[in-house]
Amino acid sequence: MSNSNKDLIHPEQHGTSHIAKLNWLRAGVLGANDGIVSIAGLVLGVAGATSSRGIIFTAGIAGIIAGAISMAAGEYVSVSSSRDTEKALLEKERYELKHYPEAELEELAGIYERKGLTKETAHKVAEELSVHDAAAAHFDAELGIDPNNLTNPWHAAFASAGAFLIGAIIPLLSIVIPSETTRIPVAFISVVIALILNGVISAKVGNAKVLRATIRVVSGGVLAMVVTYTIGRLFGVSGI
Repeated sequence: MSNSNKDLIHPEQHGTSHIAKLNWLRAGVLGANDGIVSIAGLVLGVAGATSSRGIIFTAGIAGIIAGAISMAAGEYVSVSSSRDTEKALLEKERYELKHYPEAELEELAGIYERKGLTKETAHKVAEELSVHDAAAAHFDAELGIDPNNLTNPWHAAFASAGAFLIGAIIPLLSIVIPSETTRIPVAFISVVIALILNGVISAKVGNAKVLRATIRVVSGGVLAMVVTYTIGRLFGVSGI
C-alpha cells in the first residue's frame, strides 16, 4: 500500500492522543478560569463588606476548597459519562462485526471511498485491514475512538481541581497580602492580568482568535468582581 493511501486512510490516527491532551488542557484552562473568577468575586465581595484580613482569608480558603472539589466532581462525572458512551459504541461495533461482517466490510469500504479512494482501492484496503484487525479499522475509521486511549476521568478531575487551585491562589494572595488601602486595586489588577494570560492560553488551545477570547474572559471576570464588590459594600458590616 502506498504512503499516500495510508495517509488517506488514517487521518485520525495521530489525532486520538492529541484529542485526549486537548481534553486535559480544556479541563485545566476552564478550571483555572473558574478559580480566578469565582474566588476573585468571593474575596472582593467579602472585602467590600469588611476590612478584616482574617475573615477575607477564611472565606477565600473555604471557597477554594469547595470550588476545587466541585470542579473535580463535575469533571469526573462529565468525562465518565463520555467514556461510558464511547465504551457502548465500541461494544456495539464489536457486536455488528461479529454478526454482520459482510455489511461492516462494505461500510468500511464506503468510508474510505468517501475519503477519496477509488471503489476498487477502497474495497481492497478495507479487506486488508479487516484481515489484519477488523475491530481496530472500524474503531478508527468509523468511530474515531482508540479503545486503548480513552479519556481517564480521574486525570480530568485532578487537572481541573489543580488548575482551579492555581487560579484561585492569585486573587486570594493579592487581596490578603497588601495593606487595607491597596488591597482592592492590587487584587483587581492581578486578576485582570491572570485572566488575560488565561484568555490567551485558552485561545491557543482552542485555535480561536486571541483578542476575542481574551476580551470575553476578562469581561466576565471584571463584571463578577465589580458586582460582588458593590454588593459587599452595600451590605458591609461595620465594626469588624
